[in-house]
Amino acid sequence: QLRLVESGGGLVQVGDSLRLSCAASTHTFSSYDFAWFRQRLGEEREFVAAIRWEGTTRDVADPVKGRFTISRDDRRHSVALQMNSLKPEDTAVYYCAASTSGSWSARARARSWEYWGQGTQVTVSS
Repeated sequence: QLRLVESGGGLVQVGDSLRLSCAASTHTFSSYDFAWFRQRLGEEREFVAAIRWEGTTRDVADPVKGRFTISRDDRRHSVALQMNSLKPEDTAVYYCAASTSGSWSARARARSWEYWGQGTQVTVSS
């Protein structure tokens, strides 16, 4: 069983940057694909970014493209989401997800991911 713990959320101003981290408790970290999703109040969970097990294949959703970057550190068993030029519409609970099921083609679907963290709140104030 894989446990994911997110950290780094908080209250920031428009245009600020924030870096989220996801710590994974597993000895087979390098075999997992990882993703970040977010969920605004009253809305469905939304795909933000994903990175494959090999660390070079990545995808970022259009609303955050050019502002958000996903990365992984296999030695530290962690995944990061660097968020720059934050906007009020980025306000949401951000979730880390992981999977070894090989469903990369369906990465934007929340149900494709096997494991989830508890989420971390990001609030962007104008």
